[in-house]
Amino acid sequence: MRIEDFSSDPLRFASLIAHQLQTPLSSIGQALKIVLGEYTGPLLPQQRGSLETASLRCEQAMTSVRRMLAIIKAQEERSTEPHPALLTAVARQLHAQYSREAAERGLFLDLDLPEGPVYVRIEESALTEALIALLNNAVKYTPERGKIRLAVEHGGRPDQIRLSVSDSGVGIPEGQREKIFEPFFRATTARDSSRPGVGLGLTFVKSVVTAAGGSVEVGTADLGGAEFVLNLPLAEAPAAGESEREKQPSLRVVIVGGVTAGPKAAAKIIRLMPDADVTVVDKGNVMSYAGCGLPYYVAGEVRDQKHLISSPAGVERDPVFFRSVKNVHVMNYTEAVEIDRIEKRICVRDLSSGRESWLGYDKLLLATGSSPSVPESLRTSLKNVFTLQGVRDAEGIKIALAGTRARDVVIVGGGLLGIEMTESLVRRGARVTVIEQLPGILKILDADMAFLVERHLEAHGVRILTGTTATGLEGRDAVSGVVTDRGTCPADVVILTTGARPNTDLARRAGLEIGRTSAIVVDEFMRTSDPDIYAAGDCVKQFHRVGKRPCYFPLGSTASKQARVAAVNICGGSDRFPGILGSCICKLFDYCAARTGLGESEARELGYDVVTVLAPGPDKDHYMPNARLLLMKLIVDRTSRRLLGAQATGPGAADKRIDVAGMAIGAEMTVDELANADLCYAPPYSTAMDNIITAANVARNKLDGYMPGITPTETYEKLRRGDDFIFLDVRTPEEYDRVRLPGARLIPLATLRHRHASLPKESEIIVFSSISLRGYEAGLILAAAGFSRVRVMEGGMAMWPFEKLE
Repeated sequence: MRIEDFSSDPLRFASLIAHQLQTPLSSIGQALKIVLGEYTGPLLPQQRGSLETASLRCEQAMTSVRRMLAIIKAQEERSTEPHPALLTAVARQLHAQYSREAAERGLFLDLDLPEGPVYVRIEESALTEALIALLNNAVKYTPERGKIRLAVEHGGRPDQIRLSVSDSGVGIPEGQREKIFEPFFRATTARDSSRPGVGLGLTFVKSVVTAAGGSVEVGTADLGGAEFVLNLPLAEAPAAGESEREKQPSLRVVIVGGVTAGPKAAAKIIRLMPDADVTVVDKGNVMSYAGCGLPYYVAGEVRDQKHLISSPAGVERDPVFFRSVKNVHVMNYTEAVEIDRIEKRICVRDLSSGRESWLGYDKLLLATGSSPSVPESLRTSLKNVFTLQGVRDAEGIKIALAGTRARDVVIVGGGLLGIEMTESLVRRGARVTVIEQLPGILKILDADMAFLVERHLEAHGVRILTGTTATGLEGRDAVSGVVTDRGTCPADVVILTTGARPNTDLARRAGLEIGRTSAIVVDEFMRTSDPDIYAAGDCVKQFHRVGKRPCYFPLGSTASKQARVAAVNICGGSDRFPGILGSCICKLFDYCAARTGLGESEARELGYDVVTVLAPGPDKDHYMPNARLLLMKLIVDRTSRRLLGAQATGPGAADKRIDVAGMAIGAEMTVDELANADLCYAPPYSTAMDNIITAANVARNKLDGYMPGITPTETYEKLRRGDDFIFLDVRTPEEYDRVRLPGARLIPLATLRHRHASLPKESEIIVFSSISLRGYEAGLILAAAGFSRVRVMEGGMAMWPFEKLE
């Protein structure tokens, strides 16, 4: 049989093709499942990701084949009344499916839908395939930076709805429009474009639409290319209880924001309520990216940008992923501009076309995040100035650092994000300068702990300028320097990390309550002042669990937890978010910096009678080859003996100790209870008395009067003033010869019992050792010998951040 024999019956031809494709596609799909099940051997994460994507595409192709066969069957049974199709849902699904492909081709795909559901009298499978054919053509024949619009609107007849696909592509000559629906006919503009095609897609579209009682028109779009219009017969909404597929969604949820909290909440809502209609609106084009991974992408540790926007299985989290896997509709390149709380709807604007439309909601979640807070004096249009706000900035920094283009990089702001970037930049061969207006870097740490980090960064070539204000940027086309109140720093690249502010403009315009931290006020259920509007993530006011006060501490981990609470409650649950402790950690070369709870000054401001502890020590048994020094600080309330805060730095493993401290603070444990915590022990993982337990015991000793202590900072001030005291080093002579402190006198601990008579008993003595465990023992020896003015310098040499003599 010749192919021409099918020209008068395109559906018969489609049936043949569908039957021919069904078997090989099914075989491919089964083979992919076998490989993904690791029956043929283990897979690398990158391999799994690629195979997951291939399996998803294969399943989509199989779905198309099944739809095609269902269409043929329905056409053969013309007497059967078709099930009404929810046109608006099909349009949203295909918009999400094609948005990513359009973006990759440099096209803008606009969606314009009426408010509320629209049902049409055509099989959903036939409608989907017809619309796929039109969108395929629009994407295929529209040049780069062109526009495509998918629109649904009421036409001239009250019993019909108008579905149109318009583009700015090659168009169809007027004289060929009557023949465009004939089998195998291709317009001259299509043939001249060198795009492949056989000329059956439009024949199929007309066949299924006319079979359903509709009509198809073609003309010139206002965008400049072709416009195809399907006039489809309207249908009544299906009666409740007919079938699961036809039910109205149980809940309409609109989520504004698609980075962290928004996608997390969307996924949880669908898990709890699979028939919910969830739409995520986001201004950007990159969904659910790992913002905390950007420094490691700049450094080259994360080699592919796609890894930052992929699931653990390696599947890219694009709009197609959210629709296919999560059943969530994503509207990217779309800005939420207005909330109508009375009518419970939100106005959104397509950023590619400027078109505005309204989305109705039962519940609304604001996950609008935060934006960089940049002083007016540093705002500029100069090139190579970045804020590290998203993947695009990270890509720009990588490009600027490529080859020998950037040698001097200045980071304005010594907070968590800025300091975390230093290692990435140094690894790329840059000379890095950090400018911080405050007296010290890293506000997450107390000054004595931050000073240790500062010295470590300087040891790796990072220039730290604290107490310095950046007042402007200079350069012609690209930045060449940062002007400060202490002179100008040369700069090929500038990264501004001067803080973040919550994005609350949309909430303010809607009249929602805004707190003292300029963030959206929410209760423990994540509800705003409007009970049908929730908020989560960097845009909301935080509540500190210690001291019970409002605060603002934006973190991705907090956003994810809040999003889950909001999702549960949107679905009718009663989950609560108890507040934060400010737990965080960052990597700085071979050091870390971590904290939880209150800092020393914060605790004093809140009226606590503060006792602090500095407790360095190896993070594993000292004889293990991978043991590393961990420098810890505890903040304790003298009256209640409760742990209020903990901080750590150094090359040792701080994360699990700070995590334990965070749990203890949340449970309002005393240091006595913490000292007896039942923690794991094995030499490769910890010491028999873990670092956090040792620190708790040091605190108990101080509280019980067994260890009069003094900090390295207090000792340094006494040295600087020239106070009269004996600075006693009890380490070994070998240790003393390698490195010592100015003004210190050596009497090794092993000889102290026999030599203490050489020390005047009336003098103040400050004793120390490497980590001051031997210093503590020396203090006890001297106290037993009648010395009454003995104090131990906490932290010893390990936590002395000032000058050392080598």
